[in-house]
Amino acid sequence: MSQATHQAIVMTEYGGPEVLQIASVVSPPLAAGQVLVRNTRVGVNFHDIYVRSGLYKTLALPGTPGIEAVGVVAEVGEGVSRFKVGDRVCYVSAAYAIYAAERVIAADELIAVPDDLSDALVASSLLRGLTADALLHRVAQVGQGSRILVQAAGGGMGQILSQWATQLGALVIGTAGSDATARKADQSGCVEVIRYRGADAEDVAARVMEITHGEGVDVVYDGVGRDSFDGSLASLTLGGQLVMYGQSSGPVAPLEITRLAARSNSVSRPMVFHFVKKARERDAMAARVFEALRKKHFRMGEPLEFALADAPAAHRELEAHGALRPILLVP
Repeated sequence: MSQATHQAIVMTEYGGPEVLQIASVVSPPLAAGQVLVRNTRVGVNFHDIYVRSGLYKTLALPGTPGIEAVGVVAEVGEGVSRFKVGDRVCYVSAAYAIYAAERVIAADELIAVPDDLSDALVASSLLRGLTADALLHRVAQVGQGSRILVQAAGGGMGQILSQWATQLGALVIGTAGSDATARKADQSGCVEVIRYRGADAEDVAARVMEITHGEGVDVVYDGVGRDSFDGSLASLTLGGQLVMYGQSSGPVAPLEITRLAARSNSVSRPMVFHFVKKARERDAMAARVFEALRKKHFRMGEPLEFALADAPAAHRELEAHGALRPILLVP
């Protein structure tokens, strides 16, 4: 009897978008405690680009990238009681293999999707929403009166952080590298938007100190990396925290730890996957994200959708224009 197969994107080497090739792959059998999810929407993220290029060598080749999706339970394995066939679910996974029509995954890793939220909305916001929840509520404690700087505030994560932090009562300063992202940052609740690129470029740290009357900010959220690190560190107040959650401009050079002593600062480099390992904590984080979506504490732009086979075009779009709008693959 022939084995069941499904369509997936397979990488056999690192490189440009062209290494993302559609292929038929064998569907693995279900083990006890596992379910088969038919993906309906797959999120496309900068993390996927880092994996594809080889900056992150965390995917064994040949392999299928992808770290988040929404779908429908198609089969359940022995011992699974929490989910049944037909249930809508979503998930994030550091084990990849999600740029695919289906995925076998442990039932304990799944999150139930509320009936009032669409597949496209959840797929557009799941990973970034969970990341924002971890960054705002666990890595740092942002609330009424907090002063924060969001680097690249007009990007996908920057918009969510800025909007949600504003709803929490924080004063949010943003940075932007273009007119388009500056407008997005302004619309996301930033009280000031500092241009760090182009003819209108300013010294970010100097401007932050001017806005805060020489005090600096309590927290800097920086997903840019190499190009912004020094300015981020110099923007902190006494005891302030620099949270590096990405590196879109490249990795940060090794840090001389004594630099932190000037203002008793700290630097953290969180990964959302570490915060969602435990089901109870993951469900609580997801519940906060879903409620924030309902209350429009942050809003997602209309997603750009590409067929699964067009994953290379989706990556080119993200690299060319950033995450101004969510990008999804439709298997």
